[in-house]
Amino acid sequence: MPSGPRSFPSLADFRMTQISRPDPAAMPSAPHLWGARPCGNGWWDLALWAPSVDAITLHLGHLDNRIAMLRGENGVHRARAEASEGTRYAFSATGEPFADPTSLQQELGVESWSLLRDPENFRPSPRPWVGRPFDEAVFAELHIGSFTPEGTFTGAARSRELRRLAESGITAIELMPVGQFPGTRGWGYDSVLPWAPQHSYGKPEDLAALVDEAHGLGLMVFLDVVFNHFGPQGCALTEICPEFFRDEHNDWGRKIDYSRPEVRAYFIQCALHWLEAYHLDGLRLDAVHEMEDPTEPHVVVELAQTIRQRDWGRTVHLVAEDSTNKVGWYDPASGLFDASWDDDYHHALHVLLTGESFGYYKDFVKDPAADLRLALRDGQALQGQPRPAGLEEKGEPSGHLPPRCFVNFNLNHDHAGNRPRGERLISLIGADRALVAHAFLLAAPYTPLIFMGEEIGSRQPFPWFADYGGKTARKMREGRVKQFQDLPGKGADMIDPFDRSTLRRSWPYARPEPRDSALWLAVTRTVLDLRRTKLLPIFRSGRRREFQIDPLGDRGITALWHFTDGTLQADVAFDLGDPEPETPPGYQPLYQLGQAGTPRFRLGRLP
Repeated sequence: MPSGPRSFPSLADFRMTQISRPDPAAMPSAPHLWGARPCGNGWWDLALWAPSVDAITLHLGHLDNRIAMLRGENGVHRARAEASEGTRYAFSATGEPFADPTSLQQELGVESWSLLRDPENFRPSPRPWVGRPFDEAVFAELHIGSFTPEGTFTGAARSRELRRLAESGITAIELMPVGQFPGTRGWGYDSVLPWAPQHSYGKPEDLAALVDEAHGLGLMVFLDVVFNHFGPQGCALTEICPEFFRDEHNDWGRKIDYSRPEVRAYFIQCALHWLEAYHLDGLRLDAVHEMEDPTEPHVVVELAQTIRQRDWGRTVHLVAEDSTNKVGWYDPASGLFDASWDDDYHHALHVLLTGESFGYYKDFVKDPAADLRLALRDGQALQGQPRPAGLEEKGEPSGHLPPRCFVNFNLNHDHAGNRPRGERLISLIGADRALVAHAFLLAAPYTPLIFMGEEIGSRQPFPWFADYGGKTARKMREGRVKQFQDLPGKGADMIDPFDRSTLRRSWPYARPEPRDSALWLAVTRTVLDLRRTKLLPIFRSGRRREFQIDPLGDRGITALWHFTDGTLQADVAFDLGDPEPETPPGYQPLYQLGQAGTPRFRLGRLP
């Protein structure tokens, strides 16, 4: 096991005791591959796939209470044990004990005891909830550790900020990953026990209560899940189950072998667990382009199909992050995903308004205004067309997909955190232009997503942070500095990601809130009320013909979105010198922000 703080005593501290063996006749006839399942009357079935390991020992309650697991021909080690719920347990092979890779709750962290839990007890009496259709989705992305000063599920459930989001017209919250990761603070994309909620955020019951509270406010709850890699510290699978991985590596370590049925089952069952145990409304799958799988169907397709075949008793949705810009999985005809995150819109807008060209912004430097117009017409800018010399071509035509299939944003966790100091867009371009971009995002026919705090114009940074030390921290810090070599300061001004204060300074609602927070909140509420009452019925009528997006000055935009029930005209001027748009005959004004000579946005309807 990787080194790090652990709550297990050393096995050498315990005397050798008789190892009990389960009665094979008492084992279930239909074995499962992973995890601990209650089987009634205080008994539990436990399973662990580790085909290259001859013997696995179950430690129940304490390390000297050992039960030898039975190894099947398929490499699944199994045991049946009697214990009360909440009893701690661990496994061991030839060395130190390790947590259950499918633990549903950890006592202290990734290298501590797992706890026997029955998911039926996570939410004993949830309120009735049938969900919402996806085209009503207006997302706010939240990081539990910094959404409130407490940094917990309970703190989020009780917060005024959650209620303010709902009152402002937000209809869905998307939680950044909460799977158990090393330490007590981090973004969650380094989880190594993806079935268990992060112990420093609270217990499973606390997460279930947050979901229930959100539903009571009319909010859908989505969870960002990471099925493309494990974190760099504390992953026992790399040692006790090398068959889980391929011999190839990427930036995150050894690639996962999704061609194996046992590996596919690990992730598909994990997705089902989150949806079933917590009554979530949907999942966002992180970086599906990194889930390389030569088999048919692709593991991502099988996961989506499995979820779609279930009768959940409510609407359940799926969103993916997919940088390939392929569209097949997101076409409603496929019956797989509802939408994909649209980095093209963000990158083109960001380059247009900031002039930055480092990292992934390079693809959009040549003509960001044209790229933004294309994204506003078709959903994606990169559709397989030639790019500037030396840049990779990618993508497929996307203009035939409904706009709701693309989740657009002006900011998310990545695009703040992939900066040395974690600045938000508003800190780079000023509040006037940022507010215009904010209103435009919320009114456009694509699925909008804001990052926590944008609804009030928060300036608080959101730099990347984690809870590592020693060699792991040094390696990560070097990697981050290397990432920033294209920037003028080459990352020398990077906020220390491992300093405890970095998490605290990431709270988006620091007191006092910005002086213009009331204005931002009023704009958010007004535009989202307009979206709900007048725009959504037009969006639902379907596209009548190709959208028309034209330039308005150097950086401005005039968008004509043609729907069966009418045409919407949106005019955005980011620069003071952008001309005033023409007002065509029959134009019915719906909303206006800003005046002539300032950054401004107006929206109207044509017959």
